[in-house]
Amino acid sequence: MNLNDIIAMNLKRLRAERGLSLGKLSELSGVSKVMLSQIEKGESSPTINTLWKIAAGLQVSYTKLIDEQIEAPLIIRKGESALVDHDGYRVYHYSTANPARDFEFFNSELDPGGEFTSEGHGVNTHEYVLVTKGEMILFYGGEEYILQEGDFIHFDCTQPHTYRNRGEIMTEFTNIVYYIG
Repeated sequence: MNLNDIIAMNLKRLRAERGLSLGKLSELSGVSKVMLSQIEKGESSPTINTLWKIAAGLQVSYTKLIDEQIEAPLIIRKGESALVDHDGYRVYHYSTANPARDFEFFNSELDPGGEFTSEGHGVNTHEYVLVTKGEMILFYGGEEYILQEGDFIHFDCTQPHTYRNRGEIMTEFTNIVYYIG
């Protein structure tokens, strides 16, 4: 199935689940009723910005619009996950389509001496981090949190935050971003 068809199917389903007319979703998202209709019919290729607006109007993560629905268990091997490599900080994205999913699941690697700063995520998001190898320092809200292997932290990730590895081995951590509906 192509991406436009997936988006069309998901938009139609999400809008119906919420009992929203095209007009009401247009008001909530700032996307015209005509554009929403074209997207639902698979006749338009929406931009990322348009998808973000629609997702905000529906109060869901934008991946709920682009993920293909699954009907059976799905295994994603590390080499098959979506990888973002950012100067010594690698993020493996394991989230899959699931109509009930309100989170994204990541496994991250931070090289020795590495650092990554997030400017913050969308409104009503929380982050859950479990360090599985090494040590990580989380800078958040003017505080420094030192996390060792096996340590866990939960925080409101709408705020800027920085991960830093000042150790001599790679730090690995599992990260869940939860979208509060």
